[in-house]
Amino acid sequence: MAMAALSALRSKDPATQLGACIVNNENKIVGIGYNGMPWGCSDDKLPWGKSSTDQLERKYMYVCHAEVNAIMNKNCADVGGCTLYVALFPCNECAKVIIQAGIKKVIYYSDKYKDKPTTVASKRMLDLAGILYCHYNLPRRKFIIDFEAIDWNNTSQLSPTLYNL
Repeated sequence: MAMAALSALRSKDPATQLGACIVNNENKIVGIGYNGMPWGCSDDKLPWGKSSTDQLERKYMYVCHAEVNAIMNKNCADVGGCTLYVALFPCNECAKVIIQAGIKKVIYYSDKYKDKPTTVASKRMLDLAGILYCHYNLPRRKFIIDFEAIDWNNTSQLSPTLYNL
């Protein structure tokens, strides 16, 4: 879940930054994604707003969700049988892609839109497809990556130090 949260920071969405991380049955990362515009479509030339009366001026017509990007950005032949970690319960459109990709489990942090039709439809499809989903209970509430504590000249210490608070 921490990798999903870190990847979300790459999103240019000013309102909702979301990330997703796919792991295989050995708990190895096989895909990462965040919500953003499609390849070749500049983040600066398409709208990020969500309240315009003109649908073409709202982000929803353009943004690729984190789940879809994680599946598309996989580093293996397929993600069948894998687990998807995501901050927000997937919408109905992402559920379709998750099902088609063969993902077998979804672990989410927030279900704040549980009563919206898109989430209800998502759960209905995931249930019918036999895909498990569950809420992620954080064993740790906060991680700090202290890059200043790293001696970049010391090759034995090339990864950031994580501190559990």
